[in-house]
Order: sequence, then structure tokens, then C-alpha cells
Amino acid sequence: MIKLISYPLTIIYNIFFLLTLVIFHPIQWFCFNVIGYQAHKKSVDALQFCLMRCANILGTRFTFNNPHNIPTDKPLIIVANHQSMYDISPIMWYMRKHHTKFISKKELGKGIPSVSYNLRHGGSVLIDRKNPRQSLPAIMKFGEYIEKTKRAAVIFPEGTRSKDGTPKPFQTKGLEILFKKVPSALIVPISINNSWKIVRYGKFPMGLGTHITFKVHKPLKLATFADKQVVIDNIESTIKAHIHP
Repeated sequence: MIKLISYPLTIIYNIFFLLTLVIFHPIQWFCFNVIGYQAHKKSVDALQFCLMRCANILGTRFTFNNPHNIPTDKPLIIVANHQSMYDISPIMWYMRKHHTKFISKKELGKGIPSVSYNLRHGGSVLIDRKNPRQSLPAIMKFGEYIEKTKRAAVIFPEGTRSKDGTPKPFQTKGLEILFKKVPSALIVPISINNSWKIVRYGKFPMGLGTHITFKVHKPLKLATFADKQVVIDNIESTIKAHIHP
């Protein structure tokens, strides 16, 4: 019965989701090209808020538990598990004061209103995961940008989304590069639960009544660790200990 109800609600959701992307695309363009970075950033923040409200049509709820007073004058490396595209907007919205930027696959850099524009112009980096000669220098340059601007790099070290919530082993190369290029960073681990359930049936219909939770763990000062593998192991174990498939 719930799956049957999800069909008309998914149609309504898709209409509002697409309208939101289409409406914000020219707003982003105007803010970026006419006013500047800060205006563009605020338009992107507003986009994330509206996308989350679209998900409410499906009965989706978001809980973002961040008890830590994370400074805004230091660069961050936000590390999280990855279950669906619904991981992204809450991180961008609730961590918006840190100016979140993403390491994303190059395919997302075109064809998606609002999303592709922000990835190309908002400070994120697009990589070809099958081409290390392109991706590794791009991540290095991205790390230098994060260190210089004191913004936040978001990375999903699993590489691909977990379709059933079960965490995958971390791929460490991207983290190692960021650690090298952002030496003053605070590492912020985040455990995400249940976002895979919204796409449990695929893209159509979508799951109803999903409660997606985000648990922000205590930030770690990268500079205090001599062995960066220890940091990676610490992050991975902390994140996975709070995932409940």
C-alpha cells in the first residue's frame, strides 16, 4: 500500500524538484556573474533549503546532530559515508557557514540545471575517476584552494553510494592528497543513516517517510597526527560505528 501511494507523490515531488532546479539556475547565473561570490553562495544555500523542502513531500525528515562549535576561520575536510544524493543538500545547508565544496565526478558537471552550474563555478572540483592523470592534479589544486580560502572540502571516500546502507571500504588516495595539501585542516567525520531508503525502489517510485540522520563527530586536528594512516583509520572506524543499515 505504501509503495502504491508513493507513485503519485513521487510525480508531485519530481515536478517540484525540477521546478526548483530550473528556477534557481538563472538566479545562480545572475548572482555569480553580476553580484559576485557571496551572492552566488547565498543562492546556492537557498537552493539546498528548497530541495530539502521538496523532499518533505515524500515524508522525508532530516535530523542533523552537530553539538560541536566548529570554527569558521580554519579549513575543514568533511568526511562522510555516502548513501544517496540526499546526503548532499543537508550537509550544504547545515554546514553552510563553512562554505562546503565537493569532490564530484565529472559527469555531474553538465546537463543538470543549478547543480552542474554550481559544481563548475562554486569552488568544487570535477574529476574523472577513471583517469588518475586528470583526477589527482585536480584534487591537489582543490586542496590548495581549500587551504587558502579556509573553506570546507567534502569527500565521500567510499567512492560510490551504498545501495543498502552497508558501508564500503574507504578509498584513501583522495584523503591522502587533501591531508597533504590542507595541512591546517580540521577533520570533521559525519555518519549518515537511512538516505538510501528514499531510493530503495530506484528513482521511481521513491521511498516514503524516510528519516535521514546526520551525526557530526568530534573534529580532529590534522596537524596533531604524525601518521596520517592513523587519522584515516580513526575516521573510518568512527563513521562506520554509527551507521545502522
